[in-house]
Amino acid sequence: MKTNGNAAALHGPARIEINEVAPRDGLQIEPVVVPTDAKVALLDALSACGFARIEATSFTSARAIPALADAEAVMHRIARANGVRYTVLVPNLRGLERALSCAPDEVNLVMSASETHNRANLRMTREQSRAQLLSMIDAARTAGVAVNVSLSTVFGCPFEGDVDPDSVFALAGEFAAAGAQGVTLCDTTGMAFPTQVAQMCERFQSLLPGVDLTIHLHNTRGMGLANALAAWQAGVTRFDAAAGGLGGCPYAPGASGNVATEELVHMFASMDVDTGVDLPRLLQVVGGLGEVVGRDVCSQLLRAGPRLATHRPPAWMAEHFAAATGG
Repeated sequence: MKTNGNAAALHGPARIEINEVAPRDGLQIEPVVVPTDAKVALLDALSACGFARIEATSFTSARAIPALADAEAVMHRIARANGVRYTVLVPNLRGLERALSCAPDEVNLVMSASETHNRANLRMTREQSRAQLLSMIDAARTAGVAVNVSLSTVFGCPFEGDVDPDSVFALAGEFAAAGAQGVTLCDTTGMAFPTQVAQMCERFQSLLPGVDLTIHLHNTRGMGLANALAAWQAGVTRFDAAAGGLGGCPYAPGASGNVATEELVHMFASMDVDTGVDLPRLLQVVGGLGEVVGRDVCSQLLRAGPRLATHRPPAWMAEHFAAATGG
């Protein structure tokens, strides 16, 4: 899908990495519990698409998220593809113990940047979460497993409104100093806008130049791709996305899912930015998601096809113009 050097013209990285989060962030909020066999088949299909990382599951309690109660079984049964890093979400120290028994390539720890959302989502104060995450980073490092910390609601909280960026960067800096190799800035409830994203990304990279920055975007207000473009122009090379736009936040009224992976890949491919992802193969996976989750999955790109997909002209045209020209 070659153009005319659009990536260079827009001043962004020529190659990016995508972390596919549908198996975790997407499936955990679906009303049906997807069988283990279907989860493994989905993960294996996604593994063949060329993703840099896949967030495979979450080691939370079965009571809290019954949809992902089979985390160990999933991790032990998937066929791990060369070049793909398999990461898992870990909410607490007990979850970390379970996760480490499955040899993930990376553990993803999470807390909210806003106090109210953290209490609603994790049932802990921010200070309690901060202390727990520091202990988990230490335990994971001792086990030799890479750590990423996802900070939720950094672009806005549905309970508190704007979130102080200084508090976000203070948390990110503390976790990085403790040994986290990466930090994800999450637009958990789809409140971000492009100039805000660009400013946050630029400041993060200035303050923490040695820390891997990932951007996690939701499309609740239709600005997911615009925010991704702003992050890319600010130099970000790592993006979370969910096939079919699955996912969402239970504490965001009207929230839709994550930015759709296929649409993110298509946008960057149109700009000659290398994602490493096989778009036709990914679209095949997206086409089967409805059967996996038991409902229609609305993918604009799947309906319309890539921008250079051509179609037959109307049947009447040949006869009409032949008659008009006497041919």
